[in-house]
Amino acid sequence: MELRQLRYFVAVVEEANFTRAAARLHVAQPGISAQIRQLERELGQPLLDRTGGSVTTTEAGEAALPHARAALAAVDAVRHTVDEFTGLLRGHVTIGVVPGVVTQDFDVAAFLADFHDAHPDVEITLTEDTSERMLAALLAGRLDIALAGLAQDAVPPGISLEVVVDEPLVAAVAPGDPLLTAGRTEVRLAELEGRPLISLPRGTGLRALLDRACAEAGIRPRIAFEAGSPQLLARLAVRGLGVAVLPASPHGAGYAEGLRTLRITEPEPRGRIALAWRTQGPAGPAGRALLARLRAALAGPAPAGRTGPS
Repeated sequence: MELRQLRYFVAVVEEANFTRAAARLHVAQPGISAQIRQLERELGQPLLDRTGGSVTTTEAGEAALPHARAALAAVDAVRHTVDEFTGLLRGHVTIGVVPGVVTQDFDVAAFLADFHDAHPDVEITLTEDTSERMLAALLAGRLDIALAGLAQDAVPPGISLEVVVDEPLVAAVAPGDPLLTAGRTEVRLAELEGRPLISLPRGTGLRALLDRACAEAGIRPRIAFEAGSPQLLARLAVRGLGVAVLPASPHGAGYAEGLRTLRITEPEPRGRIALAWRTQGPAGPAGRALLARLRAALAGPAPAGRTGPS
């Protein structure tokens, strides 16, 4: 049994046609037919049914197909691993970010474009999701790296992180709001009880932080609007639809023209975003290379409260 026979077999099954499989593999059709017949003779069973209008698998072929694919994937993995150690970085990396993390201070799109320029054979999947789901995906191996919001000081078991943003939360309101008395810069959380609040949805680090702070203050928040990005929360607030609970700034960018903010106190919750990864590191060299480059890009002057491994 030869690897090329397995490759021909898989291609014919996927194309349901010998001619298309030959064109895809840049091989003469008679050669593919001869190799697959040789494979069938060696195995003692027909793998393909050639009697219909298109080629289909026999029962034996259907059973053999996943093993053929697994064998080819294993060979590709060996090749990629060797390539990676000779400087030809290949592989696939999955990275998740909380909505709104793309800012003037850190442009995720530009960072990934630069990494792709340096390593064009690395495939990158970027997703936006809630912090809760991303941390679960990290532990399950569905994500390699995440930029996630943190609601508490305890690090989830199996996760390593570096806090890259640490800011107080503010109450953001439209001009003319009753909270905006002369010279005022702060608001006690208890003063927001009964006010319509605008917040990120459950599952996000900021929402968990708000809920925990309200419980600590002994109040029940009245959530009037939920939205997936801080910028949208700000636009709702500036139109007078409620009080948006936001980090003190979107990391150097303006939220919405005219928006007024008051620092929340008693308690004083802080919004934190962390770079997170599985403690044992991403599975492949490509993921480890991207993580190292991302940690270096997010280094620089440490925000207040930055923690995590060096």
